[in-house]
Amino acid sequence: MTQRPLGAQISHMLKSRGVEVIFGIPGVHNQEMYRGIEEAGLTHVLARHEQGAGFMADGYARATGKPGVAYVITGPGLCNIMTPMGQAYSDSVPMLVISSCLNRADLGMGRGRLHEMKDQEIAAGTVCDWSLTAMDADSAYQLIDRALTEFATGRKRPKHIQVPIEVLEALAPAAPSPTTQVTAGYVPDDVTKIVFDAIATAKRPLFVFGGGARDGADVWRDVVTSAGAVSFVTYAAMGMFPEGGLHFGSSLARPGSADVIASADVVIAVGTELSETDLWRDDLGQSGTFIRIDIDADELNDRPATARIHADAGQIAKELWRMRGDWSGQTEWTEIAVAEQRQKWRAEVNSERPGILPVADALRAALPADTVVYSDMTQFAYAALEIWPMSAPNLWHHPTGFGTLGYALPAAIGGAIARKEQPTVAIAGDYGFQYTLQELMVAVELELNLPIILWDNGKLGEIEDSMVAAQIAPNAVIQQNPDFVKFAEAFGAASAAPESLDELQDAVSKALETQGPTLIYVNAKIAI
Repeated sequence: MTQRPLGAQISHMLKSRGVEVIFGIPGVHNQEMYRGIEEAGLTHVLARHEQGAGFMADGYARATGKPGVAYVITGPGLCNIMTPMGQAYSDSVPMLVISSCLNRADLGMGRGRLHEMKDQEIAAGTVCDWSLTAMDADSAYQLIDRALTEFATGRKRPKHIQVPIEVLEALAPAAPSPTTQVTAGYVPDDVTKIVFDAIATAKRPLFVFGGGARDGADVWRDVVTSAGAVSFVTYAAMGMFPEGGLHFGSSLARPGSADVIASADVVIAVGTELSETDLWRDDLGQSGTFIRIDIDADELNDRPATARIHADAGQIAKELWRMRGDWSGQTEWTEIAVAEQRQKWRAEVNSERPGILPVADALRAALPADTVVYSDMTQFAYAALEIWPMSAPNLWHHPTGFGTLGYALPAAIGGAIARKEQPTVAIAGDYGFQYTLQELMVAVELELNLPIILWDNGKLGEIEDSMVAAQIAPNAVIQQNPDFVKFAEAFGAASAAPESLDELQDAVSKALETQGPTLIYVNAKIAI
């Protein structure tokens, strides 16, 4: 059996488990992990900051459904990637972060070692599913396989494995051969029948879908349509249903959605936390039968429900579709009423954030239907997420839960690497873009075809509005910005500064055909 330093064996193991790309930054503490990257046949993407590496891994994972893997150093390297880890945890993204740590005898000793932390394992554990230390090669292999198995069978949340420097350097045998991954199992008929009976007897059935239902989107679409039910989706589940019909879209954050949901006699929530950032109110609004379906048992117990079903959403959908013959599909919902309500909510969004929707509509018209969008925490995205219909799931990715700034650009780089010649776009605000703007150099270096829409309202607009609403004199919400066009050119990227919606569409079309990234600077006054 071939002996190599464990750091090299880890790369070979990951390759044998289907990993193709590693995001990261080498340092003196984790350099052994870089010994085997090329030999194993992995592609390494050199970020300009570990936060960028983490967001790239996140964007790659969202685009492919495979784990995004990052290599980082002890101490500051791990601390820098903890924000992306927290975002991946909130949004159920499979990310595996492998870091070095101090030698076994130095852990927790406080000797002033390079990159030393009081307790690195615990620090990382605050923003991921679990954080554990591999004290030898066998432990490292077991933890990697545990992480990959949990990604395949449960809720997809980030994991952190740290390995002491001396253990990375020590010779180790190759990892065990891959075994067949376990997949989510069969759902008993009596469990599915609880949901089936509720639908069959309902006059106004209503479904709420979250990101946990996306893998079964095709079957759920058939189930909901045949049952004559209406549907809402969270931002994470946008694209599960086509525009129109009995679909209310991603409008859960509209206050009026609570009244619609209260009018339903059966509400079924599938694969969703129903979190604060899904609803922006305390309660969903249901008053009748309420059924929750989720692969995460912990999520089923945070609010009262008629029935709580711990199961894979896709399996439930298949069983419901198999049983469907006994329901009529005749309900009290009408497409006219749904369309009128959606139009009312669109007008509300337009009134709350004037000038954004015409730009969003123009941008959408210029993009191919299969474009994947990565957005940042910016007013443009907040408005567009409520009104932008998607043709399929997994086409818009937003840092919903943790709500970090600086997500869009590096995440879109990860997505563009995964999607190769397929269209990928980043949408960022002028302030949030400056959190991770250095990663533009990665897109230039890799010659990624990546339009970057930079929405500039010259301020922290959402925070200013919030301060005004709270009767606080706006403070520290206006900043001086650089010349973004010159900045892009200095990095070697293409640029454009359209002054009309027609010019915006032309710039987007050109950017989609340009080798390398294009920064498209959009002044917020463009639609006025």
